[in-house]
Amino acid sequence: MSLKTIWPRQLRVISQSPCLRGEQSLPGAETILRQYLEPSKKNIVEMARLNKWSILAALSLACSATVTAQTGASRQAAMDRDLLEVTIPKLEKMYAAHKYTVTQVVEWYLARIAKYNGIYRAVQTVDAKGALAAAAEEDAAAKKAGPGFQRGPMWGVPIVFKANTSVKGLITTDGWKGYLIPGHELVAPRDATIVAKLRAAGVVILGQTNMPDFAASDTNRSTAFGRTGNAYDVRFSPGGSSGGTVTAVTANFALLGTGTDTGNSIRMPASTSAVIGVLPTRGLVSIAGIAPLDWLRDNTGPIARDVTDAAIALSVMAGEDPLDFRTAGSAEKAQAGPYTQYLKADALQGKRFGVPAFIVKDAPSASGSLRPETRAMFLKAIEGLRSAGAVVVFDDSILPDSFPALTRAVSTQPYRRDGTEMFLKEFGPAGYHSAAEYEKAVGSPLPATIIGGQPSGGGAATGAEAGGPQRPSGQQVALKTDPNADANFFAPQQKALAAYNEPFDRLHLDGLVYPAAQMPPPDETMPQDGRISGGPHSNTGWVNSIGIPAIVVSGGFYPDGLPFGLELSTRQWKDGDLLGWAYAYEQATHYRRPPVLVEKGLLPDAK
Repeated sequence: MSLKTIWPRQLRVISQSPCLRGEQSLPGAETILRQYLEPSKKNIVEMARLNKWSILAALSLACSATVTAQTGASRQAAMDRDLLEVTIPKLEKMYAAHKYTVTQVVEWYLARIAKYNGIYRAVQTVDAKGALAAAAEEDAAAKKAGPGFQRGPMWGVPIVFKANTSVKGLITTDGWKGYLIPGHELVAPRDATIVAKLRAAGVVILGQTNMPDFAASDTNRSTAFGRTGNAYDVRFSPGGSSGGTVTAVTANFALLGTGTDTGNSIRMPASTSAVIGVLPTRGLVSIAGIAPLDWLRDNTGPIARDVTDAAIALSVMAGEDPLDFRTAGSAEKAQAGPYTQYLKADALQGKRFGVPAFIVKDAPSASGSLRPETRAMFLKAIEGLRSAGAVVVFDDSILPDSFPALTRAVSTQPYRRDGTEMFLKEFGPAGYHSAAEYEKAVGSPLPATIIGGQPSGGGAATGAEAGGPQRPSGQQVALKTDPNADANFFAPQQKALAAYNEPFDRLHLDGLVYPAAQMPPPDETMPQDGRISGGPHSNTGWVNSIGIPAIVVSGGFYPDGLPFGLELSTRQWKDGDLLGWAYAYEQATHYRRPPVLVEKGLLPDAK
């Protein structure tokens, strides 16, 4: 005897359940049914004690769990397909079609951070509570407004900021453990200007990214959070000092991020991670609210996976700000936004790009000579420019060996403390608003790296020969009141800028093109030249000395699978043109591909 003869009608009903048919079958339901269909005496006796419909109830619960689990898995797979590598325009279309809520999208990114951040350590501070609250507010506003709801240009876009950028209520660590001392944390009293602008445009802030102490390194190790690994191979360096942001963006921990750049720190990391890194003309975007390294050279810009997203973000970030004197008059000087209007597939047609002679020379420099494998990648990458209709000019007179000396003459080191004092005055925590007040509160001074004097060690690793940030030393003065400000800074900057512009006029150039780094990303599990890696290094710090715009695009991949970045620069205030050229190159080459992430660490936390 079996249950088939006792309960034929009930079993016919059970057998028609979708849980037990085809692809929707679940082992749990099958196990229950199989157990009670077996013609054992024990099962028959147990079933006799039950109401004949009890087994139906048990199977119904199992089937319900089956459908729920499968629906959840299907929904997750769909979100993964939709959101991995999503762009701002695509995300906004999904919101408009009510495919996803902002909360659902933010939860997807937070889950991805939770899954992988322990390995790559890109995001130092995850503000899940704040992000979900902001997402819920946006969802509620959209629901209340109905079909006529007007979204901002970056509405619902999950974003991360570098840890030196003030986000109200979060600790501006600047990568340094000294701003994390319990009771003396540098909690931002308000948003930095770019944060306020992006927040007003609708972004949702996921958190802040790891960076080396004070942004003074070409790799991404900090005393505040440890080491960030390259998303394409965690053993390798993502570069610094915006290595946390480039890793977060390329790994899809956020749709977009921001970086800062004093001597290469947006551009060189972008080159290691197949992302777009934008260094705007100095003065196009305010740096107010960003903890400075060398404020007369510091700059900030977006980091994105494609040029369109970068252009959208830069359009929001740009604008004059009374807290940053370099932005005065920028509206009249700059090309008009929004910058998406310059993004045309034929933008490179007929354009002429020169190659700086001192960067591609064979002779060694403070940042290292151009590695053979990097030279090979560069020569291959510029073929993409040519195929898109551009002309590439090699000429020894384009930024010759004498050029870096002109940019080194732009002296910013006497004013380093000036920048730190201005930052703490406006964006310091309740406990201190100056370097002196910090020392009094904590019992130790701020490091010389950011207030001048002789540093105990470290300093920016960009290399003075390349016109990179100088190590602070000597007497510190305020720029506004220094009678030598013109001789130290303004006049040498104009002289170096004139030297940069000269080949543009003589050779009818539109821009320059060169490798964003002198070398591939180094393996940080192995000593480089007998010591732990401090790189990769670049020869591009001169860009900051003269305040011109530059952008890095993906220029392909080395044979080992690590990215190579191509850098373009042009005259001041031609940011729209620059984005247009980058877009045309991107469309012609399509080099970008996302990294394949690992879930188990390959390297212990290297501090």
